[in-house]
Amino acid sequence: MDGRDLVRSMKAVGSVGAAQGLRTVRAAWRRKRADAEGLPPRGAERARVPGPVQEVQPGPGGGVIRFSRSELRVVVTVNGAVFWGWDGAAPEPSYALAGRCPEPDPRAVLEPDKDGGWRVVAERVTVVISRHGAVEVQTPGGVALRRDLPPRWWEPVGGGAARWMQRSEVAADARFFGLGGRASGPRLKDGTYRLWNTDPGRAFGPDDDPLYITMPVQLVVADAASHLVFHDTSWDGTVTLREGEEGAGSGHDRAGTSELRMDGGPLRCWVMVGTPARVLLVWASLTGAAALPPAWALGHHHARWGFGSEQEVRRIVSGYQERVLPLDAVHLDIDHFDEHQVFTVDHEGFPKLPQLAEDLRRDGIRLVSIVDPAVRAAPGNAVYDSGTAEDAFVRDASGRLVRGVVWPGEALFPDFTHARVRQWWGGQYEERLAQGFSGFWHDMNEPTSFAAFGESTLPRSARHSLEGRGGDHQEAHNVYGLCMARAAYEGVRALAPEERPFVFSRSGWAGMQRYGGAWSGDVATGWPGLRASLSLVMGLGLCGVPYSGPDVGGFDGSPSPELYLRWFQLAAYLPLFRTHASLRAGRREPWEFGPEVLEHARVALVERRKLRPYFVTLAHLARRTGAPYVRPLWWSAPEERALRDCEDAFLLGDCLLVAPVLDPGTDRRAVQVPRGRWYDTATGRAYEGPGQVLVDAPMSRIPVLARAGAVVPVRGDDGGLELEVWAPARGRTGGGLVVPDAGDGWDEPEIERYVTRWQGGKLVVELEHEDGVITSPRPVRIRGLGER
Repeated sequence: MDGRDLVRSMKAVGSVGAAQGLRTVRAAWRRKRADAEGLPPRGAERARVPGPVQEVQPGPGGGVIRFSRSELRVVVTVNGAVFWGWDGAAPEPSYALAGRCPEPDPRAVLEPDKDGGWRVVAERVTVVISRHGAVEVQTPGGVALRRDLPPRWWEPVGGGAARWMQRSEVAADARFFGLGGRASGPRLKDGTYRLWNTDPGRAFGPDDDPLYITMPVQLVVADAASHLVFHDTSWDGTVTLREGEEGAGSGHDRAGTSELRMDGGPLRCWVMVGTPARVLLVWASLTGAAALPPAWALGHHHARWGFGSEQEVRRIVSGYQERVLPLDAVHLDIDHFDEHQVFTVDHEGFPKLPQLAEDLRRDGIRLVSIVDPAVRAAPGNAVYDSGTAEDAFVRDASGRLVRGVVWPGEALFPDFTHARVRQWWGGQYEERLAQGFSGFWHDMNEPTSFAAFGESTLPRSARHSLEGRGGDHQEAHNVYGLCMARAAYEGVRALAPEERPFVFSRSGWAGMQRYGGAWSGDVATGWPGLRASLSLVMGLGLCGVPYSGPDVGGFDGSPSPELYLRWFQLAAYLPLFRTHASLRAGRREPWEFGPEVLEHARVALVERRKLRPYFVTLAHLARRTGAPYVRPLWWSAPEERALRDCEDAFLLGDCLLVAPVLDPGTDRRAVQVPRGRWYDTATGRAYEGPGQVLVDAPMSRIPVLARAGAVVPVRGDDGGLELEVWAPARGRTGGGLVVPDAGDGWDEPEIERYVTRWQGGKLVVELEHEDGVITSPRPVRIRGLGER
């Protein structure tokens, strides 16, 4: 017995109450025992490297290169993406890919290279393979973007999964982004990042890592080009990054490095090269189009753990209505369940939940339900009984059901990596729809199981279907939330086929955008938590998850009026705009912070409602192009190094630049603006970029700048769609895209393409039409004419 674990057990009993404390102690010991029995000891290992080239077999898009101790498959696909896999690894099966991978590029040719190496030459990229297994990705002009050194494996002598390491070099000027939801970004600093979805068990800040969503996805931005790299394995691992240095040492550049170490899984990799917009487009073509949220989900959401009753929900909604504050959704947390059991209702607190939902929907407000994966292990619980009949729950290596501890107590966990289990779970949402819920908020799906010590998740030895291949939790852990989201999305779509499913999750993996979005999880209340909120949204967007947002005000504490307001103002320009807090935290309603904050929050809410057509347009564009709503300032100019290091502002689509206030006591702030003319949307003042400008940031608003020439679809005073056009500089043109949308359903609206130009002394706004251009059929409001 480990003495430290015994001490932790005793502390757990005293800290969370005897009953739950004892459960967490038992769960921790069960988990430890299960892994001791179910995971073979690693024992002695044998190190291996590829060795020299022995033979080559050309094939479509590339070919197979055999080394003395391994083989490498290299393929360039028709969309320009590069795949390579060691030891015979193929692109499929993969939880990240949407359907089958693209066809090989028939024009890509495998040919001999110097010094006994080989290369694949394609239109958009060249891949050079050295005679000992280094893989270098180059631009068509021969500029090296990434060089992966020969990998190393450590194989257990007695058999089992091999650990491996891949070290890569990038340009000295390159900057790293991505790796899922990271609180310390969006630019990833030097350090080691773990690839294991983790519930930190407390409110987190910028120094906490890992968090709920980790992905082996990096977006690397350099002068020569950007590239996205994805190592397609869901096992536990780490990425160690070190930025390069130009002119290091004796005048030579020092390359940036990325070292990936994985505990198992295939060593296979995808690389996409080009502009940020292009690599995200290719990435979306591989991993799937982002789910399109219904228009109401792009409004303001109010949530709290601890509403407790139907009367409290009605009181909060009345507070919004009496103060004429826009509200689009209310979220119910686990306290609306019967003893925290998923797919149930506490009929004492919510005796007429369908009536509440109907009343709210009549006022344009939707109800969203939390959904946890853990199912209370008790006969008589309908979900437990049907899941047991379906043999839906995860078992250990000995065939016993894996028991954990979550909010309802002793619990079982569905195996979402089995298609039959996903279909069963998706059918459970019929109960939620019957209660009147319109959306679903997945929590605790890392998955989390409370434990007095050790990891707060399932045993690594727990068995999973993995689509019939079979495997354990070491491989299934990181994709558990992704597969749960798939089950919900497909189930709700089948149950309510006329409506777009609205699902967002705390945990997930590469490709989760196919089924919905994400939220920050339990971000700490404080100015560092506010800064971390922006980091998470930007990082997820660059990994292909465009819809996400934080808990406004932080999850755990009582924000000051200033902090709450600045958080609220930031979130009004993020995809998911949601206030939320824990059971013991302070209130989050805007009127709880005094009349001044209330009036300023009203301005933010009105602005968000005005911009709803723009958010709808961005949602459609994200689905069609992979471009996130929230983009770093370098999105359209990655060669501008000053923009790469800017982490306190962002682009909202192509048209707006948002500069939130992230520090207390600020009424002016510096903003790094990209090239071109930008207008302060509040004052109309024009600024010229590139460069840094100083702008006013009073408590009443945060700085928002509009790009000259931009066409922004907005909600007019009559509720119709209007165009807010920001005048281009004299002699210049502009334009923008608009996607009109009915708000729900599956119709494919046409993209409207507008152009703005000067005609004499008059600004003309025209719609590109199949027969040419026509005068804008929509009302136009021109801004920025006071500046030249």
